[in-house]
Amino acid sequence: MNKPLISKWPLKKIVNHRIIQEEESIAREVPLTVILNGQEFATLVCSPADVRELAVGFLASEGVIRTIEDVQSMSINENQGFIYVELKNPQPIAPSDMSKRLIGSCCGKSRQFYFKTDAATAKTVMSKTKITQEQCFRLMKALNARSEIFFETGGVHNAALCHPDKIIAARTDIGRHNALDKLFGYILTNQLNVKDCVIAFSGRISSEVLLKVSKMGIGILLSKSAPTDLALKTAVDLNITVAGFIRESKMNVYTHSDRIICQ
Repeated sequence: MNKPLISKWPLKKIVNHRIIQEEESIAREVPLTVILNGQEFATLVCSPADVRELAVGFLASEGVIRTIEDVQSMSINENQGFIYVELKNPQPIAPSDMSKRLIGSCCGKSRQFYFKTDAATAKTVMSKTKITQEQCFRLMKALNARSEIFFETGGVHNAALCHPDKIIAARTDIGRHNALDKLFGYILTNQLNVKDCVIAFSGRISSEVLLKVSKMGIGILLSKSAPTDLALKTAVDLNITVAGFIRESKMNVYTHSDRIICQ
């Protein structure tokens, strides 16, 4: 399902009391229903590109799979918007596992999770990777340069898997969580070692975003946007460096600043 990400829509634009008839580029949005071992598991609303990676990353984020080897087969019905996934060793998933809030603890610290699957799969990141402030600025600039769909529509988010000195892969989606799941799926599908990697991100850093990065095992998250307080508390706990408002030559380093080298 790698259909066009943009559609055209006729509109009336009002400028200084003048009405102008125009056609504008709009980000496409489609439902993708994941059928897991013959049963409906979830419906994701997403951009219609890189959906195999999205499905793999989503299932890993939800704790259903740990590696790509857990997937027996995967097929897509593009016309109907279904992706069929068969697992090698399927485990029953109780509805309560996907919906109940849980308070857990680890390493003597109080750690709050919204779902049991987060408590099972979120992990403290042990990465020793460091990055200079100039590398941070260059990565965000490179991510912006790859944001053609955003510049045309203003309706998508972008995320990139990076080494400190270059972008490895970038993904786009109407949902910021989907963009990260696509990267997670890319990592798992290609069986990459990401301990020295960095995530560059266009969106707000929520606790959900932070948890997805922790599940990838990546220790540095860069964004041009703002974090939430729960995201920062979780980042402190999970040993993740969070830098936000990265624009031009300015940025805020909120957690574990020892990984950012100021020159």
